[in-house]
Parts: sequence; C-alpha cells; structure tokens
Amino acid sequence: MNAATNVIGTTPWYARPRVDTAPAGFDQRLAQTRETLAIAAKHAPCVLASSLSVEDMVLFYLVALDALAIETFALDTGKLPAATLNLWADAQTKYGRAIVRVAPDTRDLAQLTSTQSDSAIYETKAARALCCDIRKTAPLRNQLAGKAAWVTGLRRAQSAGRASVPQQAWDAAFGLEKFNPLAEWTDEDLWYFVDREEIPVSALYDKGYASIGCDPCTRPIRYDEHPRAGRWWWEATADTATGTSTECGIHVAAPTLNTNDTKATA
Repeated sequence: MNAATNVIGTTPWYARPRVDTAPAGFDQRLAQTRETLAIAAKHAPCVLASSLSVEDMVLFYLVALDALAIETFALDTGKLPAATLNLWADAQTKYGRAIVRVAPDTRDLAQLTSTQSDSAIYETKAARALCCDIRKTAPLRNQLAGKAAWVTGLRRAQSAGRASVPQQAWDAAFGLEKFNPLAEWTDEDLWYFVDREEIPVSALYDKGYASIGCDPCTRPIRYDEHPRAGRWWWEATADTATGTSTECGIHVAAPTLNTNDTKATA
C-alpha cells in the first residue's frame, strides 16, 4: 500500500462482511452456542446484557428462538446513537420480547455534569473513565446484583485483549457466572447468520462502523483499521493494529463506584 492510500478520505471505509455460504464448522459453533445459552438459563436468574451490537442481536434472537428464561436488558447511557435507539424499538417489536431499559442514577448524572463538561472525555482518560463508570459500569453492577449469571456477546476475534475469552467462567468482578456463547465465532460466522436469519442490526454497520458504543465515543473506521479502532480512538495508548484499545471497564476490572439502585423500566 502506498502512502497516498493512507490519507484519510482516500482509504475506503470499512464494509461489513457479506457471506453467502456457511463458514467451515459453523453448524457446530451454532449448536455449541445454543447449548451454552441453555446452560446459562439454568443459572436462574440469568440475564443477557445487550449493547444492541450485532453480537447481542444474534444472542437476543437465539434466546427468543429457544424461548429461554433469560431476561435481556440494555444500558441507556443517555449518549446512544439514534440508530441504536431505533434498533432497540424494532427488535422488541419483531421478537415480542422486552429489552429492559437501565439508566444511570440521576444523582450521579447530575454530579457528573457539574464536575465536568461533555468534552472533558477527550481531554483526560480520568474524565472519560468517570463518564463510563457513571453511565455504564455502575448501572450494570446494580442490574446484576442478585443475579446468578449473565450472558455477553464477547468474542475472541474482537481484539487481542479478548483473544482468550472463555465460553463460561466465574466473574469475580461482579460475583456471578459469566457466559460468552459467541466466544468462538468469527466475523464471517456472525454476518452469515445475521443475513441468513434476517436479524435486525444497527444501520451504522453499513456506514463504516464496526463496533458501536456511545455516540461521542464511536467513529467509523477505514478498511485497514482494527474493528475496535473506532472506540475511544483519541486515547493515544490504544493499539489500533491489534485492537488492544482501552475498554470502558465492564469486562476488565471490578468497578469501584458506589451508587444507589438504578431504576429499570421495560
């Protein structure tokens, strides 16, 4: 690749995979995923923590397909892209199952806005981490309290930091069993299944996005960037070649913020 193709504006945007035939070994991975979800459901009460990502939409579909006793919730951080909110409503209608809305504590939000401006997240990592704590990690901790297990859409192919994600493990950070039924799925597996089953996904995947979080913290990527290069891209410690970018805190360490119970509504 010559230097000219590295210039922003000339390098093509990421385009999500279009896979017409089942990848090798896909049927076995799908069967394993459904078995893992069935096992997770036996750890009652079990919940699916959805970010409305393509992974989580696949899991939401499979939970509905097998009528599993796994409640789904999503964190409404107050900063979600419009496409995510639209998908949220569409998915509930299509599958006739609720995705419970979990919001940050209003007092914590008020304290956050009085402490720092919205733009502060781009200035220091501490400011960004505080925003993630209040909008995501603390509400998640409150929602997981009293649960026996939770299900996530983590995959080994997502980043170097997730390369050893297990199918099932004890989550010491939150004190419950954690299931990652898609751990072994490739990008090709994921998009083949989405297209085959006509699973609704965010419109942003067709606009250069490969990983979608809060609107201020997510950008489209170029085709030669790692899929997670669009998350917290301004933090210079991120290694966009391998995808070992900064995480929000949900999957890497025990949260430290203390909050009151978060209100959840369907």
